[in-house]
Amino acid sequence: MYNKIMSTLVFVGVPVSVIGSLMSWSQILMFIFYCLTIVALAAYMGRATESLAIISGPAVGGLLNATFGNAVEMIIAIFALRAGLREVVLASLTGSVIGNLLLVAGLSFLVGGVRFKRQKYNVYDARHNSALLMFAVIVAFIFPIAFSYRLSEDDAMFLSTSVAIIMILLYIAALFFKLVTHRGVYPSVEEGEQNEKPEWSKGKAMIVLFLATIAVAYISESLVQTFETVGETFGWSEIFIGVIIVAIVGNAAEHGAAIIMAYKNRMSVAVEIAVGSTLQIAMFVAPLLVLISYLFEESMPLIFSMPELVSMVLGVLLTIQVTNDGDTNWFEGATLLATYAIMVVGFYLL
Repeated sequence: MYNKIMSTLVFVGVPVSVIGSLMSWSQILMFIFYCLTIVALAAYMGRATESLAIISGPAVGGLLNATFGNAVEMIIAIFALRAGLREVVLASLTGSVIGNLLLVAGLSFLVGGVRFKRQKYNVYDARHNSALLMFAVIVAFIFPIAFSYRLSEDDAMFLSTSVAIIMILLYIAALFFKLVTHRGVYPSVEEGEQNEKPEWSKGKAMIVLFLATIAVAYISESLVQTFETVGETFGWSEIFIGVIIVAIVGNAAEHGAAIIMAYKNRMSVAVEIAVGSTLQIAMFVAPLLVLISYLFEESMPLIFSMPELVSMVLGVLLTIQVTNDGDTNWFEGATLLATYAIMVVGFYLL
C-alpha cells in the first residue's frame, strides 16, 4: 500500500511540478507539491538503497543510505546558497543533525522497540561514532564561533575553510578505517532475516537512484524559490524553514529506511543510517558546502547561531548516552522524540 502511494506521488508529482513551475502556479500550492514529490522520490531512493544494503551488508548499506539520503539535502542546499539563503542552509544542516539523531533514531527505536522488547546493535561501531560526533559537533562547530568574535570576516572565513578541509580529511580517514583497515575486526551482531532477498537487483537499484537524484535536483531548485513566499504567508522564519521543513523533506529517504530496518530488527543498519548520516552531514556535507560557497556571491562561514549550536550539542550528548551500550528499547526512542519535539517548539517560536 505504502509503495503504491509513493509510486502514485512520483508519477503524478513530477509532471505536475514541472508544469506548475513553467506556468507559474501559486507558490504555496507548488511548495506542497514539491515537498510531497521529493518525499516520494526519496522513498524510491530508500527502496533502492535498502536493496543495496541487503547485497552489501550493514556497514556499506548504512553508508549508502546516508549518502543518497543526504544527496537530496545537498542539492537543496546548493540551490539555496546560490539564492543567497545562507541562514536557511545553516539551519537545514542543524535540522539534519538533530533530525537524524533525535527524530530518525527516536522513531527507529520506538517502532522497533514496540515489536521487540530489546534490540541489539554493534556497540563497537556505536562507540566509534560517538567519538566522531563529539569531534564534529562539539569541537569543529564550536571552535569557529568561539573565535569569530575576535576575527575579521575574511579571517573567520579562512578559519571555517581550514576546519572544513580538516573535517573532510578525517571523514575520509574514518571511512577507510571502518571499511578497509578494520572491516570485520570487531564482532558484529547477527540480527534480522539472514536470508532476506533484495527487492531490486543491484543494476536496477543504481538506475533508480540515478534517475531519482536527477528529478530531485530539478524540483529542489523550484522548491527553494518558494521559501520567501511560504515564510511570509505562514509567518515562518528562515531558521524554522531550514531546521524543520528542509531537513525533514531532504532527509526523508533515510527516515523511512531506518524505520523499516528497525522494524525488521536490523538495528545495526538503522543506527548506522541515523548516526552515519549525521556524521556525513557534519563532517562532509557541511564542510563541502563551505567550499562550494566560494563559487557564489556570498561565501558561507561555518558559524551557527547559538540556538542551533546548543540544539546540536544537546542532541549529540543525549544520543551518545543512549547508544553507547549497544542495546535499545522503545522508551529510549520516546525520550529522543520528546527532546526533538521540545526543539521544534523552540525553533517555531524563534
